[in-house]
Amino acid sequence: MDMRKPDWLRAKLPTSPEYKAVREIVDNNDLHTVCKSAQCPNMGECWSRGTATVMILGNICTRSCTFCAIQTGRPTELDIGEPARVAESIARMKLKHAVITSVARDDLKDGGASVWAATIRAVHHRMPECAVEVLTADFRGQQEYLDLVLDACPDIFNHNLETVKRLQRPIRKTARYDRSLWVLEHAKSRGFITKSGIMLGIGEKEQEIEEVLNDMVKVGVDVLTIGQYLQPSKQHATIDRWVTPEEFAHWKEYALEIGFGACESGPMIRSSYHAEEQSDMFDVRARRRKMLAEQAEQKKEALAKV
Repeated sequence: MDMRKPDWLRAKLPTSPEYKAVREIVDNNDLHTVCKSAQCPNMGECWSRGTATVMILGNICTRSCTFCAIQTGRPTELDIGEPARVAESIARMKLKHAVITSVARDDLKDGGASVWAATIRAVHHRMPECAVEVLTADFRGQQEYLDLVLDACPDIFNHNLETVKRLQRPIRKTARYDRSLWVLEHAKSRGFITKSGIMLGIGEKEQEIEEVLNDMVKVGVDVLTIGQYLQPSKQHATIDRWVTPEEFAHWKEYALEIGFGACESGPMIRSSYHAEEQSDMFDVRARRRKMLAEQAEQKKEALAKV
């Protein structure tokens, strides 16, 4: 195929004062962002709007997914001061909606779940009115560690399937399709707004796209993102095709028809694109207050029985 990017995939160079302000906060606070590490094409637009996706637990991933630009290897850092630093940085950015993600940390017994929980709570404490969206790994399907994260009450829980069922093994390596669906289903069963995303242009077929979208709806996923796969380097999976804006529009229409509450679908779409609008749509702050009140009541009842 012609590897030249079509016109609809050309992003403008960032020059705004808002972009420079966010970049300064990121650099001065030694933050990792998936915007830079994963070479997100929307970095200029999002940073110019004062939003950034913070990446915790370092910037070296223990997995080697063939679509991802993040460095893989053996991580060397576990920064116990990271939760407080992330919360302070989000406060300085004056965010209404913070998106936090991480590398996979299979080298840690809990997959980094305890750091996840501490970070969510730190942001809630520092910025009570800031919605917190998390984009996590699968914690190898271990419920106790997933529940550590959920107990901290993120406002939106995101876990990406990335691609269709047939391509999971060659694209995601150690992840599993059924396990990812279980992660989303479990979060939904606990009352959370759930979110997931896939890439197109990596070898999938139309019927397979329909299958993965319907599988997500069956486990209650509320928000869907669909974007164009972009090959980070020659060593990564090759691009199968450039998906047109018209096809992305078709999949958005299809997703909303089968039951998704919201869908962002387009060539430049990534997981956190327009995330703040989704939090407003689902009134996530009110949901969090209700969850925290229920947790407090449960603790009170447990103590009364002692």
